[in-house]
Amino acid sequence: MNAIILAAGYATRLRPLTDTWAKELLPIGGRPIIDRIVDGLSAVDEITAIHVVTNARKAAGFHAWAEGRDVIVHDDGTASNEDRLGAIGDMQFVIDRAGLDDDDLLVIAGDNLFEYSVPEFVSFWHGKGRASAVAVRDVGSLELAAQYGIVALDNDGRVTDFVEKPADPPSTLAATATYLFHREHAALIRGYLGDGQPGDQPGRFVAWLQQRRPVYGWVFDSTWYDIGNHEQLLEADNQMRVAAGLPARDTYAPE
Repeated sequence: MNAIILAAGYATRLRPLTDTWAKELLPIGGRPIIDRIVDGLSAVDEITAIHVVTNARKAAGFHAWAEGRDVIVHDDGTASNEDRLGAIGDMQFVIDRAGLDDDDLLVIAGDNLFEYSVPEFVSFWHGKGRASAVAVRDVGSLELAAQYGIVALDNDGRVTDFVEKPADPPSTLAATATYLFHREHAALIRGYLGDGQPGDQPGRFVAWLQQRRPVYGWVFDSTWYDIGNHEQLLEADNQMRVAAGLPARDTYAPE
C-alpha cells in the first residue's frame, strides 16, 4: 500500500494568505496541517511510502518541509489554478511517476485535519474484500453538506449513491476526501480520465466507481475539519491551540 497526499491545489478561497503559503503547510495549533496527516498515515504499518503531490509554485516549500522526513514530494509541473491537473489527474500523475500501477492506494486531501484512527479505517477496508472505501462523517447541517460529496449507504455500509456538492443535499453524511482504493480500482483511474471525465474533485471518481465496483463508507464521529476558508482556518487553529495549551486568538496568522 502507498499513500498519496493531495497538495497541488491553489486554495483560492484563502488568498492572499495562500499567495505566499501552501495551505497544507499553514500551522494549525503550532504545527503544519500536513504534519498531522503524516502522523496519522505513519501509524499504518503496511504503508510502504508516503507521496505528496504539489505544484510548481509550491514545490520549493514542500521540498524544504520534507527534509528529514520519510516522504516523497512530486511536482506536477502546473503553475496556476487554470492549468491544474485536478485531484484525480494528480493521482494518476503519482501512479505513473512512482510506478504504483499494482498498489493499493490510501489517498487523502492535504487540507484534512482529523483525529480518527487511520489504522481503524484500513482495518475496516480489509474487512470488505476486493473493494474500495471512503471515510464519511455526519456534518449535521444541510448548509454544510452542500459543500461536500454526500453519500448514501446500505445496511452493510456499501455506498449506493454519491453526489458531489449537491444544491439540495439528500442527507448530511459527507465524504471527507480520505479514500482507500483497491489496486484493481486504482487501475481504472486512467480509463476514467481517458473517457474525458472530470479530473478535479476526487469524489467524482468515487461517484463513478461506486456504480461499477463495491465502495464502502467508514463512518466516524471524531473531530474533523476541512480547511476551506478563513473562518474554518481560524476555528481549527484555535481548537488545536487550546488543546496544545496555547492561547486562542481573534485573527489567524502563520507562526
